[in-house]
Amino acid sequence: MDSNDESGIPDSDPFALFNAWFDAARVTESNDPNAMALATATPGAAPSVRMVLLKGHGPELGTRGGFVFYTNFDSRKGGELAANDHVALLFHWKSQRRQIRVEGRVNEVTAAEADAYFASRHPESRLGSAASDQSRPLPSRQVYLDRVDKLRERYPDGDVPRPAHWSGYRVTPDAIEFWQDRAHRLHDRRRFVWTGNDWSSTLLYP
Repeated sequence: MDSNDESGIPDSDPFALFNAWFDAARVTESNDPNAMALATATPGAAPSVRMVLLKGHGPELGTRGGFVFYTNFDSRKGGELAANDHVALLFHWKSQRRQIRVEGRVNEVTAAEADAYFASRHPESRLGSAASDQSRPLPSRQVYLDRVDKLRERYPDGDVPRPAHWSGYRVTPDAIEFWQDRAHRLHDRRRFVWTGNDWSSTLLYP
């Protein structure tokens, strides 16, 4: 590893560094510090990007760690991920003047993991997910709300089972890049790359 720490971004384990930055953001970000932009692409390389929520992360999620989010497999992103498992993530914490970029590939979480997370969600969120044909044309918002109401009648406690098409993905990183804003655009950047058995890092010009 590069031992040069003059940048202020240490060359330690990238997940330890991610945890430190994420913990700081959870104190200062007023809304959804776990929000991250997820970029996917079709087999023809047409890109698309949207915000999702990080629901798990750390080195315990595989040999080189991982980042977990949940979604509808029948959505646009689900279709793109089924066809092309390469993704990129971006965390931007304006209050901290920091961002983290992640590049890697996805694989599905286990059914047990998806069941446990789905059960932990607010009952209304569970109903909303089960009623949604995400990304598909919707004649009117009322159609969707009526579907939610019908499910609520069937499951008044909100304990609707997890739909088979709703689950999660784990992003296994190949690279993680940390960026710290500095005055006059003299920013700090450090990029970590997985070498096959360890992380290596280097500073980058801003």
